[in-house]
Amino acid sequence: MPAVTVDNPLALPRLTAPDPTTTSQREVLAVTTAPRGVEGEGFPVRRAFAGVNQSYLDPFVHMDQMGEVEYAPGEPKGTPWHPHRGFETVTYMIDGTFQHQDSTGGGGLITNGDTQWMTAGAGILHIETPPEALVMSGGLFHGIQLWVNLPAAEKWVAPRYQDIRAGQVALLSSDDGGTLVRVIAGDPGGNAGPGRTHTPITFLHATLSPGARLNLPWPRDFNALVYALSGRGTVGAAARAFGTGQLAVFGDGDAITVGADAVQEGRAPNLDVLILGGRPIREPVAWYGPFVMNSDSEIAQALDDFRAGRMGTIPADHIGS
Repeated sequence: MPAVTVDNPLALPRLTAPDPTTTSQREVLAVTTAPRGVEGEGFPVRRAFAGVNQSYLDPFVHMDQMGEVEYAPGEPKGTPWHPHRGFETVTYMIDGTFQHQDSTGGGGLITNGDTQWMTAGAGILHIETPPEALVMSGGLFHGIQLWVNLPAAEKWVAPRYQDIRAGQVALLSSDDGGTLVRVIAGDPGGNAGPGRTHTPITFLHATLSPGARLNLPWPRDFNALVYALSGRGTVGAAARAFGTGQLAVFGDGDAITVGADAVQEGRAPNLDVLILGGRPIREPVAWYGPFVMNSDSEIAQALDDFRAGRMGTIPADHIGS
């Protein structure tokens, strides 16, 4: 169950459903299933964007669903120190705790609805790891890491770190009152989330009660993606079925629809989805490991700069090893 919730969504500001006489619903182009894998030192992930053409993802590059897993004592794992350049990493902890530190001095704990938004820009080193107390006790671990590309003109900006606490996230209700919408970035219906972005994007986490329907206005110049964290439902006006671990890719239009099945699974009483989109950058993408640039020569330069220590140094009081 997501950490950020409310007792009565009806008390929240309501989103206004799009007028069907003046808006066009986006058609679902594809529904894909995320393969399972491992990341970092061995924590389980689902590769949400696997198999999807980059032209439909732009300005996003990569997204992992981390967990959901209930760790036993001694099992929690993270990542070692590693570099990034040319994009932004967005780590959203739905449940559980991660500790972050980077070579600029940024960092801290993110837990239970917090988001760590790191602009790697010209280059940075960082680490994400479970705190010692969680390693000793075990516990629930569930989160998302999203990579947002930067346009060529901004790939060399100075690194920046945003610490977005759960209490800062804008909370909204759908027009029918059956959906809780958490706005991390973007401004659906004029309700702005706290995330400051170089590339215009919207990043939402919605919980749909059984039988609820969410009909959202969506910027025509943004792409549109819906990923099912858990539960079962439908996407698009044609009510195409999808569920846990699946991604729906939408075509053109200015409204998107998601519906929750009236009967849900026992362990997932609601349909939880991420809804995201952004203005495509439409530039060449050269991606190698932790670097997202525009050309192979820039990737080679990134590798040289990392090996030469030009992306920063690990702080003396560093966490991890």
